[in-house]
Amino acid sequence: MTADDTIFALSSGQPPAAVGILRISGPEAGQALESLTGSLPKPRVASLSKITDMVSSELLDLALCLWFPGPNSATGEDLAEIHCHGGRAVIRAIEAALEQIDGLRRAEPGEFTRRAFTHGKMDLAEAEGLSDLLFAETELQRKAAVRNAGGALSRKVDDWQQQILQLSAQVEAELDFSDEDDVAPEQAAMVQNAARPLVEQMRNLLARPRAEKLRDGIRVVLGGPPNSGKSTLLNALVEREAAIVSDIAGTTRDVIEVPIALGGIPFLFIDTAGVRESGAETIEQIGIDRAHQQFAAADIILWLGDEGQGPGVDGLVEVSSRSDHPDHSPKALGSFTLSPVSGQGMDALVDYLVTRAKDILPDGDQVSVNARQADRLTAASESLAAMIDEPDYLIVAEHLRMARKALDEITGKASTEDMLDGLFGKFCIGK
Repeated sequence: MTADDTIFALSSGQPPAAVGILRISGPEAGQALESLTGSLPKPRVASLSKITDMVSSELLDLALCLWFPGPNSATGEDLAEIHCHGGRAVIRAIEAALEQIDGLRRAEPGEFTRRAFTHGKMDLAEAEGLSDLLFAETELQRKAAVRNAGGALSRKVDDWQQQILQLSAQVEAELDFSDEDDVAPEQAAMVQNAARPLVEQMRNLLARPRAEKLRDGIRVVLGGPPNSGKSTLLNALVEREAAIVSDIAGTTRDVIEVPIALGGIPFLFIDTAGVRESGAETIEQIGIDRAHQQFAAADIILWLGDEGQGPGVDGLVEVSSRSDHPDHSPKALGSFTLSPVSGQGMDALVDYLVTRAKDILPDGDQVSVNARQADRLTAASESLAAMIDEPDYLIVAEHLRMARKALDEITGKASTEDMLDGLFGKFCIGK
């Protein structure tokens, strides 16, 4: 498998469908399309063509075909598309005909997008945004992914790069035309002062919530002692029987995770084993240990146990969940008194979760960074901060170089094959 291979794959949804789109990319793309249709259509003009098997001359389908000569194509190389009828048999027949053509092979997951990256049609930050867009399930996820896939982060990084390059040029000029000890103090101060707003801008971006939080959802963990109503509350929140409910204490032994969108915001609700200090047998104790691990990773904890007995972490919300029971006594400091069975108080809890989530999640109208990008942005900001009070101009030049390198790694100008394999391997085949 090499980058010079010509690849093909179904790039639309799984059949059956109204239309199936087969994409061919690589040096033999034009010849492959011509072999199936008898001629190449005009570039970027849809042409109705007969798709014919080369060996049997059997008519496979009547389809719209498009031809995009490289480098002006989505992948940056010769690209052809066949828009055929979306039945399984039709698509299988055309794929089988393509497999008979010398030099063609089926694409690997994400290979079309990787070729677009390789040929400069998108950078790494845009590719990561596209990956998030493919998996977006809520409007908030879609807006954030579209922004990054459209190059919002890349443009910001490029602007920083240009400013740092100008500073580097000034520093290099001083080093070339002055003795190291003769650099004018005012010149050094000018360069270092110019770096201050860049550091502030980078730190402001780093202070925003991470993009992963928007992709993975707000982690809401339900905690409390055995038989405190956690599973009942979970089922009411997700509006289905996601967890087994029983009067027997200790029914929930393991972690149960349920993803759901509320108010257009992604949540991951997590039911945990009942927590108690003593009396748990071996399997139950494993569940309790896992519950404590979930408490540590939670964004919000809904605590259904005795008041003040929940884990001492940020994000804990006291919940009194059995307001419909005759023997119910509300917590003095309980944030919410409700009944998952009757529905009393549930709307208020959901409204609270949605409002709280908006403070935790990145704003869909702003640029946000993922963990990998944040790591490189942190390195760039630290290099710039280190040069501000550095008296040695040679070291100043090195800090500027390191900042440029870190920013290059955000957009993929400096990257490793393992990291690229990890990213593009998450894409579907045909993308």
